[in-house]
Amino acid sequence: MAKLTPAQISTVSQWVSEGASLSSIQTRLSSELGIAMTFLDVRFLVDDLNLTLQEKEEPKKTEADKVESAVAEPAAAPVGGVRVEVDAITRPGVMVSGNVTFSDAQVADWYLDMEGRPGLVPRTQGYRPNQSDIMDFQTKLDAALRQAGY
Repeated sequence: MAKLTPAQISTVSQWVSEGASLSSIQTRLSSELGIAMTFLDVRFLVDDLNLTLQEKEEPKKTEADKVESAVAEPAAAPVGGVRVEVDAITRPGVMVSGNVTFSDAQVADWYLDMEGRPGLVPRTQGYRPNQSDIMDFQTKLDAALRQAGY
């Protein structure tokens, strides 16, 4: 992990007090201070500096909002695109799991095992997604895992 000067530490502290997330701190360290750090290193930096991230309070949803969003969710996915979902309850024996719907509407279950190795199990025996779907899946999986806090 990179050593920060007192001025840089003060800058990071200010970002945290302004409500910056770990990913935005990571981006700003790179773009504004020229310091490249992994997401985990940024997490450790914030912990080492005894800084507390501000959690943004989500607006409370009414029952009508919940029903409306549940109905609208399937339509939100682009037609023919790749959609990745993270399981609310992780399958036994893995770190994180979920499913993916590829552009041809084929569905597969995905997981990261306890050592961080990925796995993909198509629900249709012998199915193999095309290369562009795989690349899109990897990008969307990364985004979904970050959003879920992994």
